[in-house]
Amino acid sequence: MNYTGDEMDLKDIKKKVKKSMDKQRYDHTKGVMYTAGCLAMANEYPIDKAMLAGLLHDCAKCIPNNEKIDICRKHDILVSQVELDNPGLLHAKAGMVLAEEEYQITDPDILHSIKVHTTGEPGMNMLDKIIFVADYIEPYRNKAVNLDAIRYLAFTDIDKAVLQILNDTINYLNKKANPIDGITLKTYNFYKTQTNLK
Repeated sequence: MNYTGDEMDLKDIKKKVKKSMDKQRYDHTKGVMYTAGCLAMANEYPIDKAMLAGLLHDCAKCIPNNEKIDICRKHDILVSQVELDNPGLLHAKAGMVLAEEEYQITDPDILHSIKVHTTGEPGMNMLDKIIFVADYIEPYRNKAVNLDAIRYLAFTDIDKAVLQILNDTINYLNKKANPIDGITLKTYNFYKTQTNLK
């Protein structure tokens, strides 16, 4: 799976990713990778590209939080106050950098899908939506409300799945009195105007 000739082979990437994660995180990562491949098939999107994005979506998850902050600052990536207070959220933005620097990924769609996979973003492209949804519905996930309904929507109307995930995430964070990233709210409002949630 080479896009430019300079990038690593998928098998090599899997080995490197596995070494950087604990077993639970790697199991989740594999689940996202294969779910992304299935969603790609359902939406006539290149399967190998979606699987590679899924494999790398959490590549920065297990690095220390201070390193996540340092990576973002070094690359002039905007860090919100919510992210500074909860630096674990920065694994998506830091992951975009690691995917490019450590795994030689040059495809801008893959890098962008990694960057926005936790908060979403208004006007996401298909790969962004595939990784955002796959991260939420992969087989090892079992605690979220409405999970069966969202899994159905994921393969029938991915925009509605995105909206339902955002809706449920915001409700969950509100109940826990946890801060909500402003981008998540903007993304929810964007898809609420685009999609009729039933």
